[in-house]
Amino acid sequence: MKAARSQTVELRGLPHHVLSWGDRDAPALFLVHGWMDVAASFQFLVDAFARERHVIAHDLRGFGGSAWQPQGYWFADYVADLDALVEHVAPGAVVDLAGHSLGGNVAMIYAGVRPQRVRRAISLDGFGIPAESVDAAPSRFAKWLDAQHDPPRFRPYAGLAAVADRLQNDNPRLTRERAAFLASHWAREFPDGHAELRSDPRHKLPFPTVYRLAEATAIWRAIAAPVLWVAGADSRIPRWLDREPDGAASADGLDGVRRRMASIRDARLVVIPDAGHMLHHDRPEAVAAAVEAFLDAP
Repeated sequence: MKAARSQTVELRGLPHHVLSWGDRDAPALFLVHGWMDVAASFQFLVDAFARERHVIAHDLRGFGGSAWQPQGYWFADYVADLDALVEHVAPGAVVDLAGHSLGGNVAMIYAGVRPQRVRRAISLDGFGIPAESVDAAPSRFAKWLDAQHDPPRFRPYAGLAAVADRLQNDNPRLTRERAAFLASHWAREFPDGHAELRSDPRHKLPFPTVYRLAEATAIWRAIAAPVLWVAGADSRIPRWLDREPDGAASADGLDGVRRRMASIRDARLVVIPDAGHMLHHDRPEAVAAAVEAFLDAP
């Protein structure tokens, strides 16, 4: 494994755990992890890069080694934290940016809101979520209010080996070696041997607002940088977006992704075969090849 440097950086008043790899004078690439994940999740992807790069990845607030906050979590905060990290590491510079799942959506919003700061943008299996009707707003708000009275909790595990078991159960493609590595960053083990996830369980609270696809596409239209969207061929996420209004679905399950790509002026799609949603764990070499070909193209 390529050695990672670990540090704590205060972003917008909250301590964040930040990992970095490679020569600080090499081209910078910021990586943003997905929901219930951590920055160390990108280790296998970084190991597969053929070129020397300065890679920077932070644990999002409330995940991994970053601080929890008392009032719950909002998507806009993830974007603002990324903005602060980019300015901290590369003040005034134009940077490359990639994210997975939730992190891919954070990266795409940032690229549209700060188009002058992004040279290339990449989303790994993160293409927004299905549009929701505003008619659902009252029930969504009520569900959120109800959840405040009984906040979610995580169950304890018998140890890190049990956490690795769960990771492999969720993703059968994950090797035991990789599962054990991820478990050591995903959870902490206590003196009595039991383990608990490092993430704040309040991330599981429902949102009180509906998802407005029109707002996301308006921001995507403002992206000036070339964009690469990478899908796992066996991922459930593209098929989640693919349902047509009449209930039909496309043959390859990617029409929902293509409809969203149409909002971006310079976008391309790469599909990684034999990979699910955690494509950077399943096929890190293939994902790295696609990412580097995109980043290094003229």
